Amino acid sequence: MQPDPIVVFYSGGTDGNGRTLREILGWSDATLEGVHDYIQWVFPTRQPSGVNPFAPLVTAETVRAFAADAGLRGALLDACTRMLRFYGLRRAVREDGAVRVEIDAARFADRAEHWLRPNNHNHLRLTRIIQSLATLGLAEDAKALQRCLVDDIAGGPAADRVSAATVRFWRTAVRDTEGHG
Repeated sequence: MQPDPIVVFYSGGTDGNGRTLREILGWSDATLEGVHDYIQWVFPTRQPSGVNPFAPLVTAETVRAFAADAGLRGALLDACTRMLRFYGLRRAVREDGAVRVEIDAARFADRAEHWLRPNNHNHLRLTRIIQSLATLGLAEDAKALQRCLVDDIAGGPAADRVSAATVRFWRTAVRDTEGHG
């Protein structure tokens, strides 16, 4: 049986273009914005991508591997943290241990200029990130990102910059991964 390509990638291997996760996470914001074929490897889901049809899909084996290996989940959390920074958001853990995703006041206005506008491709990326986190063992982070996007961003002053369809995708992103194991 072939090794799971997502597990290999998250264990220090390379994606279909020979890039490591660490290399991708070290890219500048401009590179993360301009390159479109990494997100399917960094945040894999069960759904094929129209942009990168050769990217591997999450299988039951992938889910089991992430559930069993804290190192894989830690690498996924590193990827999440980097992408939150890209969007001008940040992860915070409250005193009670609850995870929150918040707007990073120092970065948000600048970063939002790049992605917070109607029909921007990053809205789909964010849906993918939520789904991937929820599927691969970081459900609390997925729900925290979902809450921030739906309540703080789309439900706040940026409501006119996020389509109703996008908000529906964000609202259902975690639910759409439940029951797959």
